[in-house]
Amino acid sequence: MSTLRKSMDEYLTMRRRLGFKLHEAGQRLEGFVRFMERRRASHISASLALTWARESPSVQPVIWAQRLGVVRGFACYLSAFDSHTEIPPAGLLPHRYHRRAPYLYTDEETRRILAAALALPPASELRRWTYFTLIGLLSVTGLRPGEVVSLELEDVDLKECVLTVRGSKHGKSRYVPIHSSTRDALADYLRRRERCLAGSPETHLFVTSQGKPLSGEVISHTFTALTQKIGLRDSTRYAPRLIDYRHLFAVTTLARLARSGKDPERWLPVLSTFLGHQWTKDTYWYVEQHPELMKGAMKRLERRWRDVS
Repeated sequence: MSTLRKSMDEYLTMRRRLGFKLHEAGQRLEGFVRFMERRRASHISASLALTWARESPSVQPVIWAQRLGVVRGFACYLSAFDSHTEIPPAGLLPHRYHRRAPYLYTDEETRRILAAALALPPASELRRWTYFTLIGLLSVTGLRPGEVVSLELEDVDLKECVLTVRGSKHGKSRYVPIHSSTRDALADYLRRRERCLAGSPETHLFVTSQGKPLSGEVISHTFTALTQKIGLRDSTRYAPRLIDYRHLFAVTTLARLARSGKDPERWLPVLSTFLGHQWTKDTYWYVEQHPELMKGAMKRLERRWRDVS
């Protein structure tokens, strides 16, 4: 094992113990170390890091910047032990990430998606009820799709109306309260699941008709088919995604607070905790993406300026 590879293992272990999952970053760093080993290079230099980051000319510049950022973080760590390590400058591959604007579903569109889910074949199996319940749960809880896929039977407390989301983004776990109508929908799904999979040892909440855990790829493919079926996908706009229900939940919650006369910004820390965000600023992004919320924020800012002056 090369010295650089050993240092990489120690670096990834340290950061993962701090709560960072580093799935993609770990794979990228592994690729960089292989590149260095092929070059027989023992020390990181800015020129080698830049060469590796731009190794794939077909990818977008933002991916180059992300690849270089992974190496830069490793180099910062390594420089404390190796004086020959060169840290790539922060602006070497400048590229700002532009977060894609969410698709905000109307209530009617959600009803049509759920109706399409209930029409999924075959009629006699669990599949249609799995997607009906999964999409419905996403629309009323603001959970990440990956969090819903990872739910297990023990995470659903119907008596207390609470879901337990375990080891989510940044390694956090949290409790998510649900409405009684959501509890009833989950109870109905669990009864159907038990009838279809009686005696199955599978512990995941949402499963295939064969009793296997659902994969994110299969769910995404099925959701694409459902939205195509009801005419929500064309070349003139961004295609709707399951994660957009998380955005919709956030802006709907904040807009409801504003209409009731409450200051949404005061409730941002509460919503941030509910959504499992690490920082409140991540939740504030939803305000920026909604015209009604931004208009309200501007009005509050103007009032504060008048009060100060």
